[in-house]
Amino acid sequence: MTARRSRPQEIVERALSLSRADGCAVVVAERSSADLRWARNALTTNGTARGRAVTVIATVGGGQGTAAGVVSGSAVTAADVEPLVRAAEEAARGAGPADDARPLVAGVPHSPAFGDPPAETSVAVFDAFAPALGESFARARAEGRELYGYARHMTVTSYLGTSTGLRLRHDQPTGRVELNAKDTRGPGSAWLARPTDDFADVDPRALDGELALRLSWAARGRSELPAGRYPTLLPPAAVADLVCYQQLRADARDAAEGRTVFARPGGGTRVGEKLSGLPLTLRSDPSAPGLECAPFVLTDGSDTRLSVFDSGLPLAATDWIRDGVLERLTAGRHTAELTGLPVAPYTDNLILEGGGSRSLEEMIAASGHDGPELLLTSLWYIREVDPASLLVTGLTRDGVLLVRDGEAVGEVNNFRFNESPVDLLSRAVEAGRAERTLPRDLIKDCPRTAMPALRVPDFHMSSVSKGV
Repeated sequence: MTARRSRPQEIVERALSLSRADGCAVVVAERSSADLRWARNALTTNGTARGRAVTVIATVGGGQGTAAGVVSGSAVTAADVEPLVRAAEEAARGAGPADDARPLVAGVPHSPAFGDPPAETSVAVFDAFAPALGESFARARAEGRELYGYARHMTVTSYLGTSTGLRLRHDQPTGRVELNAKDTRGPGSAWLARPTDDFADVDPRALDGELALRLSWAARGRSELPAGRYPTLLPPAAVADLVCYQQLRADARDAAEGRTVFARPGGGTRVGEKLSGLPLTLRSDPSAPGLECAPFVLTDGSDTRLSVFDSGLPLAATDWIRDGVLERLTAGRHTAELTGLPVAPYTDNLILEGGGSRSLEEMIAASGHDGPELLLTSLWYIREVDPASLLVTGLTRDGVLLVRDGEAVGEVNNFRFNESPVDLLSRAVEAGRAERTLPRDLIKDCPRTAMPALRVPDFHMSSVSKGV
C-alpha cells in the first residue's frame, strides 16, 4: 500500500517533534508550475509540475558557540522526515561554531492561513494567453518574423515552523513571459520580458507589436562602431540587471571589513555618503503592490545575504538609498551587532524610483538631438571583475540601436561593456518613470523589480562583440 502524502504542515510538525537538537527550524516549500514554450512561431512543449522541498535546520550549542546543520530533501510522507532530521543534527554536531549564530527568532504571531492547503496553478492560467499567442504567431509569420520564447507561472507556498513556536506561511505567485523575435529577412533580433502574477495583464499580440517596432528600427540600416564611451539609454530591464547586482553585493559585514565598493577608505562603511546626484531612492517593501514578497526571512541556507538563524525575522519597508544617499546595507542580527548598523535583512524585491516621470519612449524622443546616442535592449553574461569598485563586465544582446533626433535610425554592433553599477548611478543624468520589469541575466536572483530607464553620458563599451 502506498503511504499517504502528508500535508506540508504535517511535515513541519513531524520534523519538530522528532528533533533532539537544541533548536530546530523547518521550511517546507510546495511548488506548482505551468509552462508553455515555442519556437519558429509554433508551440513546442507545455506542461505542469509539482514538487516539494523540505529543509531542516538543526542548531546545537557547545562550549565554543552554536553550530548549525542544514539538510534539504523532498519528504513526501511522514516516514521520509526522520532521516532529514537526523542528518541535520549530525551535520550540526560535526560543524564548527557558526559565526552568525543568534538565538532562533521567537514571538512572531502565527500566520492565520498556516493550516490552509498550498496554492496551486495549472495550464488554465493560459486560457486567454494561449489563443492570443497563436494570433501572434500567424501575424509574425505573415510579416517575416520568427517568435521564440516561453511563459511560466509558478506558485510557491512556504511553511516555516520553529522550536521557538513560529508558524508562518507565505504564498508567492511568480509569472513571466520572455519573447524573442528574429527577422527572417535579415540579421535583426529583439527581446523583451514581462512579469505577471496571473497572465490576465499580458497580451502577446501587444508584445509582438513592440518587437516588430524594434525590428523595423534595426532594419533602417546598420553601422559598425568601435569600442569607446557613448551616450546611452539603458531600458528598465538593463537597469534591473545592474542594480540587482549592486544589491546582491551590498552586505554590511563585507563593507565593514573593507572588501567591497561600500567600504569607506580608512575603515567603516559608506553609509551616509551621497552616491548619486539624481534624487534616486532604492528600496524594498514586502507589501509593494505587484511586487509582494515574503514579509519575513525565509531561507534554506546561510550566505552573505541571509542567515538561517534569522528565519522568521519580520521584514519591513527599507530604503537602501534615499534621495541619492546610501542609507542601509543588508544586515542580519549578527552582522548588525558586529557593524553597529541597523538590522536590515535582504528582501526579495527591489524598486528604484524618484528620478523623473518620462517613459522610455519619451526618453527616446528626447534623445540624439545633440549627437547620436545608443539605445540598449538588454545585458547578458554579467560577471564581477573587481569587488573593490564593483566593476562588472558583460555583453549587450539582441540589438543596440542608434538614436538621432528623437528616433531610432538603425542598429549597431553589439559590445562588451565594463561598468560599476555604483559608479553608473553617480554619472546618470536622467532617470525615467519606474515600471515593473525583469532583469535578463539575474532573473532568478531578482524576479520582482521596478526600475526606470537611465540616461548615461558615457557608458563604457570596452570592446566590440560579435554576438547577437
